[in-house]
Amino acid sequence: MTYHDTRTQALTLLGGATMLLAAGLAARRAPRTAAGRHGRTRRRAEPPRRKVVVVGAGFGGLQAALTLARRRDIDLTLIDGHNHHLFQPLLYQVATAALSPADIASPVRGIIPASDRTRVLMATVTGVDTPARRVLTDAGAVPYDELIIATGSQPSYFGHDAWAKAAPGLKTLDDALALRRSIFEAFEKASVAGDAAEQARLLTFVLIGAGPTGVEMAGSIAELARDLLAHDYDMGQRRARIVLIEAGPRVLEAFAPDLSNDAARALNGLGVEIRTGTRVTGIETGLVHLHDESIAAGTVIWAAGTDATPVAKWLGVAPGHGGRVAVDAGLRVPGLDGVSVIGDAALAVGADGKPLPGLAPVAKQQGHYVARAILRRLRGRHAPGPFAYRDYGTLATIGRNKAVAEFGPVHLTGRPAWLMWAVAHIFFLISFRNKVMVSTQWAFAYATHQRANRLIIARGDQPPVAKPGYSVIPPSTNSVAPVT
Repeated sequence: MTYHDTRTQALTLLGGATMLLAAGLAARRAPRTAAGRHGRTRRRAEPPRRKVVVVGAGFGGLQAALTLARRRDIDLTLIDGHNHHLFQPLLYQVATAALSPADIASPVRGIIPASDRTRVLMATVTGVDTPARRVLTDAGAVPYDELIIATGSQPSYFGHDAWAKAAPGLKTLDDALALRRSIFEAFEKASVAGDAAEQARLLTFVLIGAGPTGVEMAGSIAELARDLLAHDYDMGQRRARIVLIEAGPRVLEAFAPDLSNDAARALNGLGVEIRTGTRVTGIETGLVHLHDESIAAGTVIWAAGTDATPVAKWLGVAPGHGGRVAVDAGLRVPGLDGVSVIGDAALAVGADGKPLPGLAPVAKQQGHYVARAILRRLRGRHAPGPFAYRDYGTLATIGRNKAVAEFGPVHLTGRPAWLMWAVAHIFFLISFRNKVMVSTQWAFAYATHQRANRLIIARGDQPPVAKPGYSVIPPSTNSVAPVT
């Protein structure tokens, strides 16, 4: 036998042994893969994912969604009629040109982590089929195992819905841009008005409701008019008239009386007329009727009250005060398994037995609580204790270096409260970009007494107007071209 024959036989034997060894290992691993040692599976089958649907991308809904996102045992769907999260406490500053819309809003898809277990759906909810566990939308039905409704509130006119057209509220970016347009159009028209009475009417702004929104809006309009009328418009020392109407006994009634009085003094210092204990009996375009007089106004703003969105109707339950849905201590709707309601749409009571206020911190804490409760149930743990709201304080600003802050027995006013208000609002903005942009805009306005967003922009429902010598191209092009 030659050397080459010997080597060939050795290689053949080695190859055969290798194949037998591989086959044996495969045979040994096959039953382990199926049943494992002693009949136990090594790979446990993934449990079915629970479908969690969150309706509303406000403070509460977004907090719940962020807590639940990227959980391996949850399929998350977030539904909202808009594609952005809005920081509503600063919405009035968009209306008064202190900030731009993008400064206080962020795309929801940029906030919620993208994965195969999360879905963002821009749709309008039309109802909830609770027996079938489906959320009904204009984009189709969305099934759920757990449902969290956080759709917030809407302006309430106390049965006088016809007032809405003449006295719009402030809830969305569209509302803010419409009010900004109204305010600056009033300035423009007043600057060329030949009649003194018409100029006075245009420069009269009536705000109905002296809660935080009404007070902050009144102060901002007063400062805006003071800084602009003498500099940007040829009206010399002509002052705008800002009237703040409140049916209750004082402004900022939710605050302590001393802070309420301080806020009233600050508003008076800005030239705001305060009418407390005064009820509005009628509103029509350009005219507000009180019990003993009528006020002609170029702009009327409603900040007097809100009602919950029609969640009670969707769920088929009796609405509580303000249209809210009564919930138990765990923020779940009694009699409806798997349904929780939070934020302004929920009628939840605090430790003192009183309904919790419709504030952003309440909604955020409720969103986190409900999401953690769902996770505990999925893991077979006991439900958490009753929801308990932690009140870290309340703030409201009136204007530059003018604010009030209440932290239990600690009350702050003036510049310290104003700085604390500014820091708190920047901190709670949702994105780093928003924080930078708002800080920059505020620093610019503080240093220059100017507001960079003084733009009059036509709303989407208003067709463009052609100037002489120009024709309007069909709306699909959204442009204007010279006539040839």
